[in-house]
Amino acid sequence: MEPITLTTERLLLRPFTTGDADEVHAACQDPDIQRWTVVPSPYSHADAELFAGKLSPGGWRDDSMYNFAVITREGGALAGALGINRRNLPGTYEVGFWTAKEHRGRGYMTEAVLSAARWTFASLGGDRLEWRAEAGNVPSRAVALRAGFRMEGEQRSGLLNKGVRRNAWVGALLPSDLGLPGTHAYLPATA
Repeated sequence: MEPITLTTERLLLRPFTTGDADEVHAACQDPDIQRWTVVPSPYSHADAELFAGKLSPGGWRDDSMYNFAVITREGGALAGALGINRRNLPGTYEVGFWTAKEHRGRGYMTEAVLSAARWTFASLGGDRLEWRAEAGNVPSRAVALRAGFRMEGEQRSGLLNKGVRRNAWVGALLPSDLGLPGTHAYLPATA
């Protein structure tokens, strides 16, 4: 897929470039990002260069993941990172994100997640956007809830983080949750 840029009231979501490596490296020194996400720990400048210069552009090229630098429109600072990844079930995607410490508490990531969700449903033909985080990652869960994700439970041993299996909270957002049509019909179970 050709990389695209999304615009919100306060943010630009654009593909990462090699020029983002310094800001990515600085943000990922935060112990909370290293603790709760799957970024390497310790996080080296080479890790940031690999992510921004190779992995992110490669995901766009092979149509497997779409990583966005979340940039403030006022000031142009890197506020965070957001990725949309294809899952095995057609029409199903997963969102992942982190927010730079100095930009937390402003609603930026909720705004970014909603924009990326709308794009996933409208442009990728998504019917389901999943969110998962290690059980206990309350800030990530708060973003998901504010964006309208419905919590679906906790998976035992649901994710692998730095070589350790951990329980995961799971939620999902459907196009109808945002007033959008889906690609396929959805028939919810009835009691």
